[in-house]
Amino acid sequence: MSQAAHTHQGDGSATRHEGKPVVCFEGVSFSYGRHLVVEDADFDIFEGESICVVGPNGGGKSTLLKLMLGLLTPDQGQIRIFGEPSQQGRARVGYVPQQMDFDPLFPVSALDVALMGRLHRGSLGFVTRTDRVAAMDALAKMGLADQAKQAFASLSGGQRQAVLIARALVAEAKLILLDEPTAHVDVAAEARLMKSLKALGKELTIITVSHDLAFVSRSVPKVICVNRCVHLHPTTELTESRIRELYGHDVRLVQHDHEHLDSHGGHHH
Repeated sequence: MSQAAHTHQGDGSATRHEGKPVVCFEGVSFSYGRHLVVEDADFDIFEGESICVVGPNGGGKSTLLKLMLGLLTPDQGQIRIFGEPSQQGRARVGYVPQQMDFDPLFPVSALDVALMGRLHRGSLGFVTRTDRVAAMDALAKMGLADQAKQAFASLSGGQRQAVLIARALVAEAKLILLDEPTAHVDVAAEARLMKSLKALGKELTIITVSHDLAFVSRSVPKVICVNRCVHLHPTTELTESRIRELYGHDVRLVQHDHEHLDSHGGHHH
C-alpha cells in the first residue's frame, strides 16, 4: 500500500488519505464450508475514522469483525491491521461485545472490569497504581468515575456497555470494534454513548456493528454495507433504495440532525 492510499467507495470515487490504513482488506473472501459469507471485500479504514457496519442478519457482519480480530483466516485475499497480519495487529485492537457473561452474584465492580484491560500485560493479577489510574481515567472518559466501586451487576445496560469500552481503553487499544452497542440500552443511554464515542473518535479509530439505522444515520459519516458483498459508502448515500437492496425489504432511514430516534429507524432484524 502506498503512503497516500485511498478508500474504495461504492460509487467508484476515492477519498485521499495520507499514511497506511489501520484496516486494509484486499480481495478478501470467506466461507463456512460451502456457504460463501464474505465475497471479495476490498476496503481501507484510516486512523481517526468512525464507521458503522450494517446489513441483514447472517449477511456477514460478525464474520467481518472476526476476520479483523484474526479469529478467522480468509480463504482468499489479505487482511492487514496496522500494517501487520491481523493475528499480530490485534494486540492494538479492543473488542467490545454486546454484553459480558458474568455471575451476577460474584462481587465484581466497574473498576475491576475496567482493570481487566491490563490482564494481557502478564501481571498475573497484580494491579499497579499505574493500572488503577489508567482504569479510573478510562471510566471518567465514559462518564462513570462515580460508579467505579459500584457492582457491575447493578449497573444499567448503557453503563455496562460504557465500562466495557473503558476496558478497551485501559488496554490502550487504538482501534475499537463495537458489536451492537445500542442493543440493550434506552434512548437516553444511547445518546450518552454516542456523545462518548464521538469524543473518543478524536483519538481512536472506531468500527461499530449496528442494526439501528437511526443511530447509524446520526453518528458516523461512513458505513460498510455487508450482505456477502461488502461496500464502503458515505452515510449520505445510504438511500432507501440502497437499504431495500441490502436488507431485501423496506426499511425507512431518516437523516437526523438532533437526538431523536425515528420510530421506523430503530433496531431492525
